[in-house]
Amino acid sequence: MLDERIAILFAMEDDVWKRHANGWSVWTRVATFPFLLLAIWSHVWIGWAGAIVATGLVCIWLWINPRAFPAPTTTDTWHARATFGERLWLFRRELPIPRHHETAASILAGVALIGTLVAFAGAIMNWLWPTLLGTVLLYAGKLWFLDRMVWLYEDMKDTTPEYRSWLY
Repeated sequence: MLDERIAILFAMEDDVWKRHANGWSVWTRVATFPFLLLAIWSHVWIGWAGAIVATGLVCIWLWINPRAFPAPTTTDTWHARATFGERLWLFRRELPIPRHHETAASILAGVALIGTLVAFAGAIMNWLWPTLLGTVLLYAGKLWFLDRMVWLYEDMKDTTPEYRSWLY
């Protein structure tokens, strides 16, 4: 699955997941997508080599981001529970999640993916409306997906002592 491969690429160990539950990590990561699009779009001004470097720098930030902030002092927040739900989602093959969550999350992840592809295509072609439409689809899908991840975590937090321990 694509999401599992991405998780492997990001090397999200327990300590990194704890740090990623920090609101600064979550919200700065959410805010990074327009910078990624700008880096791609910038090929008009700085050429493809410069745009590739700029895009690479944004991707490096995306990898550093979950490691850049300390673990939060409390995890009783929406964004922390969304992070916990994402963790459950990514490892759903090891411990299955309820079917209704899997179906809804898959649809929302698909909306976000379609939005990402449309926005990337728009940025590559320097077409404003597809870039904006894709961005709206991405954010709608991703934020709704994150809200679904809160629900998933709430439904599953009592299934193992480990999951329960994430909330403090």
